Amino acid sequence: MKQLRALSLFSGAGGMDIGVQKADFEILAEIELDQYCCQTLRAACGREKRNTLVLENDIRQIDPQTLMKDLGLQSGELDLLFGGPPCQPFSLAGKQRSLDDIRGPLLFEIIRFAEAFKPKVIFLEQVKGLLSAKGKDGKKGDVFQTFLSELERLGYTPKWQVCSAADYGVPQLRERVLVVATYGKNGFNFPERTHAPKESTNDLFTLKPYVTVGEALAGLGKPAPKTPGTTFFDVSNSHVDVTPPRDRERIADVPEGFYLASQTQLDKSILCNLSPKDTTKYLRLHRERPSNTLRCGEIFYHPTEDRYLTPREYMRLHGYDDDYLLLGPIRSRTGTVKNLDQHRQVANSVPPPLAYAVAKQIKSFLKECFEGVF
Repeated sequence: MKQLRALSLFSGAGGMDIGVQKADFEILAEIELDQYCCQTLRAACGREKRNTLVLENDIRQIDPQTLMKDLGLQSGELDLLFGGPPCQPFSLAGKQRSLDDIRGPLLFEIIRFAEAFKPKVIFLEQVKGLLSAKGKDGKKGDVFQTFLSELERLGYTPKWQVCSAADYGVPQLRERVLVVATYGKNGFNFPERTHAPKESTNDLFTLKPYVTVGEALAGLGKPAPKTPGTTFFDVSNSHVDVTPPRDRERIADVPEGFYLASQTQLDKSILCNLSPKDTTKYLRLHRERPSNTLRCGEIFYHPTEDRYLTPREYMRLHGYDDDYLLLGPIRSRTGTVKNLDQHRQVANSVPPPLAYAVAKQIKSFLKECFEGVF
């Protein structure tokens, strides 16, 4: 069987790459700008004895033709080009500056690489806000439509779908837009969901109930997470608690599954400047439900302990295996860290089980539609 070959753009901490690799693709190179994510990627390559080239660089500074030559490829030989460009320009939780954000046009780097490599399939992940992002003329949805038109100009048939990670066994209610574009051929179908809300499942269906926070975190209670001190940077498993004392006090009276702003009976000195709209700040997760979407700006609280979740617990909620290691600092909530700390490496990444479900479907499509691939 011929090894399927893939190229990863905007690789981040490698969540999407894990799923693609699990679907039997060989990842030839990973392109990522963040230094800590690159440390994580290199560690994974070393641990798995892979020869993947990790390029720590601004993707705009990389010439696709030169890279293609360095990888020993001809145009049309790459099986899969994939990645998740920065979501902040399009996120509904942000300022939604779209292409006016310096990171907005990075979406179209995928087109630039596709034009050179002409991969058989392109796989993109992005926030739902991309669907309504305004173009230069202020028209809603213009950015996404332009992106799809560019794919079609290159001879691709794009299909897209809003998928929830929870539908594929990830203990997190995380919805994202997935685009799969196939070169010269049609017929790709997104994978069927494997999980559903518990109340929607019964003996008549094969769907499993959503994986809950309690199920995901089981077994991580002992030993207790480390706290900052002399061993702070000895974080081989990322199970580190960085909760400031004041934040422990503020969450102490919040019941499981609720957020601090909803506890209006508490003293104003505890609520501070929180408004009723602050539904994800000081949020304590519930053991019997999937997690809310993990985000970069906030860290959720443990269901039963008065502390923030650790990066390792975040990884459990995102679908990472316990043997996958994050490198780089774990930011104190009162401090700052250049580039991405470990919590944000996870929150920015694609849940590996979701990536695997789609990549496995892409592999089946390639096997069926392209002669000579296998």
